[in-house]
Amino acid sequence: MSVNTLKIDGIDVAVEAGTTILNAAKEAGIPIPTLCHLEGVSDVGACRLCLVEIKGNPNLVPSCVTEALEGMEILTQTEQLQEYRKMIVELLFAEGNHVCAVCVANNNCQLQDVAIEVGMDHTRFNYRFPQRDVDLSHPQFGIDHNRCILCTRCVRVCAEIETAHVWNVAFRGAAAKIVSGLNQPWGEVDACTSCGKCVDACPTGSIFRKGSTTAEMVKDRSKVEFLSNAREKHQWTK
Repeated sequence: MSVNTLKIDGIDVAVEAGTTILNAAKEAGIPIPTLCHLEGVSDVGACRLCLVEIKGNPNLVPSCVTEALEGMEILTQTEQLQEYRKMIVELLFAEGNHVCAVCVANNNCQLQDVAIEVGMDHTRFNYRFPQRDVDLSHPQFGIDHNRCILCTRCVRVCAEIETAHVWNVAFRGAAAKIVSGLNQPWGEVDACTSCGKCVDACPTGSIFRKGSTTAEMVKDRSKVEFLSNAREKHQWTK
């Protein structure tokens, strides 16, 4: 096994070759905020919250999709990074309709947790108040596009774990949205197995179980990692 040695925030770290900076930091007990990252599915670097600085590199890099290489010197908590992360969270709140007080995921929302972590208590940007719909056509679940942050975790878990390929991203720019099927109502998509993995994968209250009321939604995000590991290691029981 090839091993790379590097420094993260001044701490010497040794990791297996191919390990991402995010996972290397995690092994060293160094927290880096994320939203689009989910254990058990591939990383896409969508949210940009996990940006880090690398000595000698003028660009900030997303730690979830950047390999930890031999000799790297990485900084994860500089003033610049903290300001960028705070701004990203402010933009997420400003461009959507996130009303925590009436959300099913209130107090169990990763967007909320990250906002607290980066010290965001207001946004300097004007709220867009976009006109977004709610799809309740599925018999068990619903999706509220007002709360969606386009992390694509639902897309990846459905494609990579359930292999149903129900979800995708359609349109561009401010009009971009998560769609089911070929932009059909969720309840009309025959490929959906009603497994609920996308519900557990969602970091906000965007995808929810019907019947959940304010602050009642609790999600088991470890389920995805468990299923991924079990499949990879052929640990299924008969």
